[in-house]
Amino acid sequence: MTQTPTDLPEYFCAVPDIAAAKYLTHSVLSGRERPPRVALLRLGQVIDPPAARWRVAPVRDLLDEARRRYEDDRASADGWLAPRLHATMRMTRREAANSGLWNFLALVVAPDYVLWRHKGVTKEGERATADRFVGVHYKQAFARLWWAAEMFRDGDDYGPVVSACSVQDVLNTVLRYEIIDHRPTARAVVSLLESGVVRTGRDVNGLGTAINAAGSTLLYDVLAPDDGPDADARRYWMGEADNAGPVPMEGLPDGPDDGRIPRTSVETLVQRFGELFAEAPVRGKERNGDVPSPRRGVSLDKPYSPS
Repeated sequence: MTQTPTDLPEYFCAVPDIAAAKYLTHSVLSGRERPPRVALLRLGQVIDPPAARWRVAPVRDLLDEARRRYEDDRASADGWLAPRLHATMRMTRREAANSGLWNFLALVVAPDYVLWRHKGVTKEGERATADRFVGVHYKQAFARLWWAAEMFRDGDDYGPVVSACSVQDVLNTVLRYEIIDHRPTARAVVSLLESGVVRTGRDVNGLGTAINAAGSTLLYDVLAPDDGPDADARRYWMGEADNAGPVPMEGLPDGPDDGRIPRTSVETLVQRFGELFAEAPVRGKERNGDVPSPRRGVSLDKPYSPS
Protein backbone atom coordinates (compact mmCIF):
# COMPACT_ATOMS: atom_id res chain seq x y z
CA MET A 1 0.00 0.00 0.00
CA THR A 2 1.10 3.58 -0.65
CA GLN A 3 3.18 4.88 2.24
CA THR A 4 2.45 8.09 4.13
CA PRO A 5 3.69 11.07 2.08
CA THR A 6 6.62 13.00 3.51
CA ASP A 7 7.75 16.58 3.00
CA LEU A 8 4.21 17.85 2.55
CA PRO A 9 3.47 21.38 1.33
CA GLU A 10 2.49 23.90 3.99
CA TYR A 11 -0.78 24.99 2.41
CA PHE A 12 -3.51 23.49 0.30
CA CYS A 13 -3.61 23.96 -3.44
CA ALA A 14 -6.30 23.07 -5.97
CA VAL A 15 -5.62 20.49 -8.68
CA PRO A 16 -8.12 20.62 -11.58
CA ASP A 17 -10.18 17.49 -12.22
CA ILE A 18 -8.82 16.84 -15.71
CA ALA A 19 -5.22 17.15 -14.57
CA ALA A 20 -5.78 14.94 -11.52
CA ALA A 21 -7.74 12.23 -13.32
CA LYS A 22 -5.00 11.46 -15.83
CA TYR A 23 -2.75 10.22 -13.03
CA LEU A 24 -5.27 7.69 -11.70
CA THR A 25 -3.57 4.67 -13.21
CA HIS A 26 -4.26 1.10 -12.13
CA SER A 27 -0.96 1.14 -10.23
CA VAL A 28 -2.01 4.21 -8.27
CA LEU A 29 -5.51 2.90 -7.57
CA SER A 30 -4.11 -0.42 -6.37
CA GLY A 31 -1.45 1.23 -4.22
CA ARG A 32 1.54 -0.17 -6.07
CA GLU A 33 2.71 3.31 -7.03
CA ARG A 34 2.34 6.72 -5.48
CA PRO A 35 0.68 9.54 -7.43
CA PRO A 36 3.35 11.74 -9.07
CA ARG A 37 3.61 14.34 -6.32
CA VAL A 38 5.99 16.75 -8.11
CA ALA A 39 3.84 16.83 -11.25
CA LEU A 40 0.67 17.39 -9.21
CA LEU A 41 2.25 20.19 -7.20
CA ARG A 42 3.32 21.84 -10.43
CA LEU A 43 -0.30 21.76 -11.59
CA GLY A 44 -1.67 22.98 -8.27
CA GLN A 45 -3.35 26.37 -8.12
CA VAL A 46 -2.32 28.34 -5.04
CA ILE A 47 -5.11 29.48 -2.72
CA ASP A 48 -4.61 33.13 -1.92
CA PRO A 49 -4.14 34.51 0.67
CA PRO A 50 -2.49 31.83 2.83
CA ALA A 51 -4.35 31.32 6.10
CA ALA A 52 -4.46 28.88 9.00
CA ARG A 53 -7.58 27.22 7.63
CA TRP A 54 -5.64 26.17 4.53
CA ARG A 55 -2.73 24.55 6.38
CA VAL A 56 -2.05 20.93 5.46
CA ALA A 57 -0.43 19.64 8.67
CA PRO A 58 -3.55 19.74 10.93
CA VAL A 59 -5.53 17.75 8.37
CA ARG A 60 -2.77 15.19 7.94
CA ASP A 61 -2.59 14.80 11.73
CA LEU A 62 -6.32 14.03 11.84
CA LEU A 63 -6.01 11.38 9.16
CA ASP A 64 -3.13 9.69 10.96
CA GLU A 65 -5.14 9.67 14.19
CA ALA A 66 -8.22 8.26 12.46
CA ARG A 67 -6.16 5.38 11.08
CA ARG A 68 -4.63 4.69 14.46
CA ARG A 69 -8.02 4.60 16.19
CA TYR A 70 -9.94 2.62 13.58
CA GLU A 71 -7.40 0.30 12.04
CA ASP A 72 -9.76 -2.66 12.49
CA ASP A 73 -13.02 -0.83 11.71
CA ARG A 74 -12.45 1.49 8.78
CA ALA A 75 -16.05 2.55 8.23
CA SER A 76 -16.32 3.82 11.81
CA ALA A 77 -13.56 6.31 11.08
CA ASP A 78 -16.07 8.39 9.09
CA GLY A 79 -18.12 9.44 12.12
CA TRP A 80 -14.99 10.45 14.03
CA LEU A 81 -13.31 12.24 11.13
CA ALA A 82 -16.20 14.09 9.48
CA PRO A 83 -16.86 16.72 12.19
CA ARG A 84 -13.16 17.23 12.84
CA LEU A 85 -12.33 17.65 9.17
CA HIS A 86 -15.13 20.21 8.87
CA ALA A 87 -14.00 22.10 11.98
CA THR A 88 -10.41 22.15 10.72
CA MET A 89 -11.10 23.06 7.10
CA ARG A 90 -13.26 26.10 7.87
CA MET A 91 -14.72 27.33 4.61
CA THR A 92 -17.86 28.36 2.83
CA ARG A 93 -19.95 25.97 0.77
CA ARG A 94 -18.77 27.73 -2.36
CA GLU A 95 -15.15 27.08 -1.41
CA ALA A 96 -15.93 23.46 -0.54
CA ALA A 97 -17.53 23.02 -3.97
CA ASN A 98 -14.07 23.48 -5.52
CA SER A 99 -13.24 19.85 -6.31
CA GLY A 100 -9.61 20.81 -6.83
CA LEU A 101 -9.14 21.04 -3.06
CA TRP A 102 -10.32 17.48 -2.56
CA ASN A 103 -8.23 16.24 -5.49
CA PHE A 104 -5.16 17.78 -3.84
CA LEU A 105 -5.98 16.22 -0.48
CA ALA A 106 -6.53 12.77 -1.99
CA LEU A 107 -3.60 12.66 -4.41
CA VAL A 108 -0.92 14.78 -2.77
CA VAL A 109 -1.61 14.87 0.97
CA ALA A 110 -3.24 11.52 1.74
CA PRO A 111 -3.44 8.91 -1.04
CA ASP A 112 -2.55 6.33 1.61
CA TYR A 113 -5.67 7.22 3.58
CA VAL A 114 -7.92 6.90 0.52
CA LEU A 115 -6.55 3.42 -0.12
CA TRP A 116 -6.80 2.42 3.54
CA ARG A 117 -10.41 3.53 3.80
CA HIS A 118 -11.76 2.56 0.37
CA LYS A 119 -9.59 -0.16 -1.13
CA GLY A 120 -11.60 -3.28 -1.90
CA VAL A 121 -11.97 -6.16 -4.29
CA THR A 122 -13.17 -5.14 -7.76
CA LYS A 123 -13.25 -6.76 -11.20
CA GLU A 124 -9.83 -5.21 -11.81
CA GLY A 125 -8.39 -6.62 -8.59
CA GLU A 126 -7.88 -5.13 -5.13
CA ARG A 127 -7.97 -1.36 -5.50
CA ALA A 128 -9.88 1.82 -4.76
CA THR A 129 -12.23 3.19 -7.39
CA ALA A 130 -11.22 6.36 -9.17
CA ASP A 131 -14.15 8.37 -7.81
CA ARG A 132 -12.73 8.08 -4.29
CA PHE A 133 -9.80 10.21 -5.48
CA VAL A 134 -11.49 12.43 -8.08
CA GLY A 135 -15.25 12.34 -7.92
CA VAL A 136 -18.53 13.99 -6.99
CA HIS A 137 -19.01 15.32 -3.47
CA TYR A 138 -20.92 12.28 -2.19
CA LYS A 139 -18.29 9.84 -3.50
CA GLN A 140 -14.88 11.48 -3.12
CA ALA A 141 -13.17 10.21 0.02
CA PHE A 142 -12.88 13.55 1.83
CA ALA A 143 -15.50 15.73 0.19
CA ARG A 144 -18.22 13.28 1.33
CA LEU A 145 -17.13 13.70 4.96
CA TRP A 146 -16.93 17.49 4.88
CA TRP A 147 -20.33 17.75 3.20
CA ALA A 148 -21.87 15.24 5.58
CA ALA A 149 -20.74 17.41 8.47
CA GLU A 150 -22.03 20.53 6.76
CA MET A 151 -25.44 19.10 5.90
CA PHE A 152 -26.22 17.13 9.04
CA ARG A 153 -24.86 19.39 11.80
CA ASP A 154 -27.32 21.37 13.92
CA GLY A 155 -25.66 24.75 14.14
CA ASP A 156 -22.53 24.31 16.24
CA ASP A 157 -23.55 20.79 17.31
CA TYR A 158 -21.86 17.99 15.38
CA GLY A 159 -23.67 15.23 17.29
CA PRO A 160 -26.15 14.53 14.46
CA VAL A 161 -23.21 14.14 12.06
CA VAL A 162 -21.87 11.20 14.07
CA SER A 163 -25.34 9.61 13.96
CA ALA A 164 -25.62 10.19 10.21
CA CYS A 165 -22.26 8.53 9.56
CA SER A 166 -23.23 5.45 11.58
CA VAL A 167 -25.08 4.06 8.54
CA GLN A 168 -23.03 4.28 5.36
CA ASP A 169 -26.05 4.62 3.11
CA VAL A 170 -26.76 8.05 4.59
CA LEU A 171 -23.52 9.21 2.97
CA ASN A 172 -23.76 6.98 -0.09
CA THR A 173 -27.39 7.71 -0.97
CA VAL A 174 -29.12 10.43 1.04
CA LEU A 175 -26.25 12.92 0.78
CA ARG A 176 -26.70 13.13 -2.98
CA TYR A 177 -30.29 14.42 -2.77
CA GLU A 178 -30.80 18.16 -3.18
CA ILE A 179 -33.53 18.11 -0.51
CA ILE A 180 -30.81 17.58 2.13
CA ASP A 181 -29.82 21.19 1.55
CA HIS A 182 -32.94 22.01 3.59
CA ARG A 183 -31.72 21.85 7.19
CA PRO A 184 -34.94 20.56 8.85
CA THR A 185 -35.09 17.76 6.27
CA ALA A 186 -31.55 16.63 7.05
CA ARG A 187 -32.17 16.83 10.80
CA ALA A 188 -35.45 14.90 10.55
CA VAL A 189 -33.74 12.06 8.66
CA VAL A 190 -31.13 11.75 11.39
CA SER A 191 -33.78 11.99 14.11
CA LEU A 192 -35.56 8.96 12.63
CA LEU A 193 -32.24 7.14 12.62
CA GLU A 194 -31.49 8.08 16.23
CA SER A 195 -34.94 7.01 17.40
CA GLY A 196 -34.65 3.55 15.83
CA VAL A 197 -37.52 4.00 13.41
CA VAL A 198 -34.92 3.76 10.63
CA ARG A 199 -32.12 1.30 11.32
CA THR A 200 -30.46 -0.41 8.38
CA GLY A 201 -28.98 0.65 5.08
CA ARG A 202 -32.07 -0.69 3.31
CA ASP A 203 -34.23 1.42 5.61
CA VAL A 204 -32.19 4.52 4.85
CA ASN A 205 -32.42 3.94 1.11
CA GLY A 206 -36.16 3.35 1.34
CA LEU A 207 -36.68 6.49 3.39
CA GLY A 208 -34.46 8.55 1.10
CA THR A 209 -36.28 7.40 -2.01
CA ALA A 210 -39.66 8.13 -0.42
CA ILE A 211 -38.89 11.63 0.83
CA ASN A 212 -37.04 12.58 -2.34
CA ALA A 213 -40.00 11.52 -4.49
CA ALA A 214 -42.47 13.30 -2.20
CA GLY A 215 -40.27 16.38 -2.25
CA SER A 216 -41.10 16.87 -5.91
CA THR A 217 -44.70 17.67 -4.93
CA LEU A 218 -44.42 18.69 -1.28
CA LEU A 219 -42.46 21.83 -0.59
CA TYR A 220 -40.57 20.97 2.58
CA ASP A 221 -39.47 24.54 3.06
CA VAL A 222 -43.14 25.53 3.27
CA LEU A 223 -44.07 22.67 5.58
CA ALA A 224 -41.01 23.23 7.76
CA PRO A 225 -39.73 26.82 7.56
CA ASP A 226 -36.09 27.59 8.24
CA ASP A 227 -34.48 31.00 8.12
CA GLY A 228 -31.21 29.34 7.24
CA PRO A 229 -27.81 29.71 8.87
CA ASP A 230 -26.42 33.07 9.98
CA ALA A 231 -23.84 34.08 7.37
CA ASP A 232 -22.12 36.56 9.71
CA ALA A 233 -21.65 33.87 12.36
CA ARG A 234 -20.18 31.60 9.70
CA ARG A 235 -17.68 34.27 8.66
CA TYR A 236 -16.72 34.86 12.30
CA TRP A 237 -16.11 31.13 12.79
CA MET A 238 -13.91 31.04 9.71
CA GLY A 239 -11.99 34.11 10.85
CA GLU A 240 -11.30 32.48 14.21
CA ALA A 241 -9.32 29.67 12.55
CA ASP A 242 -6.06 31.51 13.25
CA ASN A 243 -6.68 31.31 17.00
CA ALA A 244 -8.64 28.08 17.27
CA GLY A 245 -5.80 25.60 17.66
CA PRO A 246 -6.15 21.86 16.95
CA VAL A 247 -9.60 20.29 17.24
CA PRO A 248 -10.13 17.95 20.24
CA MET A 249 -9.45 14.29 19.64
CA GLU A 250 -11.96 13.10 22.23
CA GLY A 251 -15.00 15.37 22.65
CA LEU A 252 -16.58 16.83 19.54
CA PRO A 253 -15.38 20.22 18.29
CA ASP A 254 -17.71 23.20 18.01
CA GLY A 255 -19.02 24.05 14.59
CA PRO A 256 -20.06 27.52 13.42
CA ASP A 257 -22.57 29.03 15.84
CA ASP A 258 -24.83 30.04 12.97
CA GLY A 259 -28.18 29.05 14.45
CA ARG A 260 -29.97 25.87 15.49
CA ILE A 261 -32.62 24.31 13.29
CA PRO A 262 -36.19 25.23 14.35
CA ARG A 263 -37.52 22.46 16.57
CA THR A 264 -41.10 22.70 15.36
CA SER A 265 -40.00 22.36 11.75
CA VAL A 266 -38.04 19.20 12.54
CA GLU A 267 -40.98 17.74 14.48
CA THR A 268 -43.27 18.37 11.51
CA LEU A 269 -40.98 16.53 9.14
CA VAL A 270 -40.26 13.68 11.55
CA GLN A 271 -44.00 13.05 11.62
CA ARG A 272 -44.35 13.28 7.84
CA PHE A 273 -41.26 11.23 7.05
CA GLY A 274 -42.31 8.55 9.51
CA GLU A 275 -45.57 8.20 7.61
CA LEU A 276 -43.77 8.06 4.27
CA PHE A 277 -41.36 5.44 5.57
CA ALA A 278 -44.20 3.29 6.90
CA GLU A 279 -45.52 3.10 3.33
CA ALA A 280 -42.15 2.77 1.62
CA PRO A 281 -41.29 -0.59 0.00
CA VAL A 282 -38.24 -1.76 1.96
CA ARG A 283 -37.18 -5.34 1.25
CA GLY A 284 -37.42 -7.48 4.37
CA LYS A 285 -39.21 -4.88 6.48
CA GLU A 286 -42.55 -6.69 6.71
CA ARG A 287 -41.06 -10.19 6.81
CA ASN A 288 -38.53 -9.57 9.57
CA GLY A 289 -40.56 -7.09 11.55
CA ASP A 290 -37.33 -5.36 12.55
CA VAL A 291 -38.51 -1.82 11.89
CA PRO A 292 -40.69 -0.22 14.57
CA SER A 293 -43.96 1.40 13.59
CA PRO A 294 -43.65 5.19 13.33
CA ARG A 295 -46.20 5.32 16.14
CA ARG A 296 -43.59 3.85 18.46
CA GLY A 297 -40.90 6.24 17.30
CA VAL A 298 -39.82 9.62 18.52
CA SER A 299 -42.19 11.35 16.12
CA LEU A 300 -45.40 10.62 18.03
CA ASP A 301 -44.92 9.27 21.53
CA LYS A 302 -42.20 11.64 22.69
CA PRO A 303 -41.11 15.08 21.52
CA TYR A 304 -38.11 15.61 19.32
CA SER A 305 -35.13 16.72 21.39
CA PRO A 306 -32.12 18.18 19.62
CA SER A 307 -28.88 16.49 20.60
